[in-house]
Amino acid sequence: MSPTGTNESGASDRTNAVSRRHVLQLFGIAGVGIAGVGSLEACSPSSPTAESSKSGGNKEFHGAYPYQLPPKGHFNLAAGVTDGIQQQSPYLDLIYPSGGLYYWQDKKWEYMMAESSKLDEAANTYTMKLRSGLTWSDGSPVTAKDVVSTFNLHWLMRQQSWTFLSDVKAQDDTTVLFTIGTPSTVLERYILRAPILPDSVYGQWATKAETMRKAKTSLDSAEGKALNGDFQKFRPENPVVSGPFNYDTKTMTNSQMSLVKNDKGLFADKIGFSKVLLYNGETSDITPTVMNKDVDYATHGFAVASEKTFLSTGFRILRPPVYSGPALVYNFTTHPEFSDVRVRQAIAYIIDRNENGTVALGDSGKACKFMAGFSDIAVPDWISDADQKKLQAYEKDEAKATQLLQAAGWKKAGDKWQLPSGKPAAYDIKFPTEFADWNPAATNAADQLNKFGFNITKRGITFTQLNPDVLAGKFDMAIQSWGASSHPHPYFSFVQDLYTFNYVTAANSGGKGMNFPLKQTTSAGPIDLQAVVDKSAQGLNVDEQKKNVTAAALAFNELLPIMPLWERYGNNPALEGVRVAKFPADDDPILKNAPYADNFVIMYMYQGKVAPV
Repeated sequence: MSPTGTNESGASDRTNAVSRRHVLQLFGIAGVGIAGVGSLEACSPSSPTAESSKSGGNKEFHGAYPYQLPPKGHFNLAAGVTDGIQQQSPYLDLIYPSGGLYYWQDKKWEYMMAESSKLDEAANTYTMKLRSGLTWSDGSPVTAKDVVSTFNLHWLMRQQSWTFLSDVKAQDDTTVLFTIGTPSTVLERYILRAPILPDSVYGQWATKAETMRKAKTSLDSAEGKALNGDFQKFRPENPVVSGPFNYDTKTMTNSQMSLVKNDKGLFADKIGFSKVLLYNGETSDITPTVMNKDVDYATHGFAVASEKTFLSTGFRILRPPVYSGPALVYNFTTHPEFSDVRVRQAIAYIIDRNENGTVALGDSGKACKFMAGFSDIAVPDWISDADQKKLQAYEKDEAKATQLLQAAGWKKAGDKWQLPSGKPAAYDIKFPTEFADWNPAATNAADQLNKFGFNITKRGITFTQLNPDVLAGKFDMAIQSWGASSHPHPYFSFVQDLYTFNYVTAANSGGKGMNFPLKQTTSAGPIDLQAVVDKSAQGLNVDEQKKNVTAAALAFNELLPIMPLWERYGNNPALEGVRVAKFPADDDPILKNAPYADNFVIMYMYQGKVAPV
């Protein structure tokens, strides 16, 4: 499952509307942007059996992650383009590596495609130096031009990196100079974690985007919209990659795909596996495959009963924090009654989130304590003890909920609530049928609301349709993700909470999403949430950022534009001794990494620590 639901896609960039389980922040970010960097430690697909995968030189790793078979799924993997075959998958790091991967607890970078990086505060520049000798799978060299093209495409697709950048250019074949328009501690994250794409494939689009960018042509102009739209229809074939694995496009089926070794790829000699076999599907599809021990590791959100069976049959269960979870999202356009904050607060008091998390995910579904819009784990790093006390916990309180609804003009007719207009409080709640945790979370939330007097119709739909429906405003209520697993900074969570399924990002697809206005008034006075959130990541002074993080958190806690139900921890089955020798120990600090951002299995695979039997 992904960082946001039981589905398997992550990410939290403002424009990546497909990000799900977007999920995320942990141990503060002192030093992010100028963080120290670690050096890398010395470091024909059918359904193979455990025996065949151990024999000879065929060392296989079996994972699982949803994908869409072409032609709907495609190989335009630029950030922000929807329906990319593996755009949010952690396995993308094995195909299109980025500049580096991050250790969340140690707060340091492990350089990958990059050899070094440097922030020059005085000059407002960030320089990334690529490793020498890197090659694409077609034998051509990886150069700074590839990085420049990648970031020009980021501009075209309205990616958040350009909130902080003003220019990018190649200084020589391996050196890229990023000019900073707005200094920020999170910019390094956007630079070093961007998968580098080949200019040989994407260059024509990147060149057009760069020309438009330098001419200061607005992406909202007819020309800008046309280029953006045309690029999203671009469908490259035969992927050219820089990672140690590439797609075996000829053998891809609806049930599985193979990633085959690319000996020219980054650190290919340090990875012991010759093939990565990925099973396709959400939790209901993958559970029997795990039960059959055909999968070595999976990040889906598995049902409590399934987890118990995994344990009894020899799997370990890894429980990394995901820094996110499911949230109840409202449509403020079609249901203006939700614009009354008292209604949203009442709903928070109605739903017992402890019950909801336990029903959905057992020990891995923990009710949010602070309701701050980002992970409880990170709150003490960003918000003072005094301000933490101002955060309402919204523990179940039906009397309080009744008082709030009545104050908002709602009345009961019999045992059912009516709006001030006299209409019944009747709503659909859409949720992804395939997500084994979000499905019961939605069902339980609906049941609790109905018991209180709402009239909620449960509307399970396929997970691939949920995001488009929400972005287009085709919903009453829906389950979507809050938080983000992209970096331990609350900014990324607020982007997910307030931008991703709101008009800020929905504009990319012509919709308004939930359409929650980001200019609001709280008990503390007027607040522009977009300005505050953007400022929370600006500058290099973390103490100043904390002021904006606190302001955003207090406003989120009071306004509840979405309602986080609970915070998810992984219940990742890991099978040792069949194809994989061992996985990280439970007390290994790398298990503090979010599984959908800097995945610990992928990082250790690169280092030879996750290796074949």
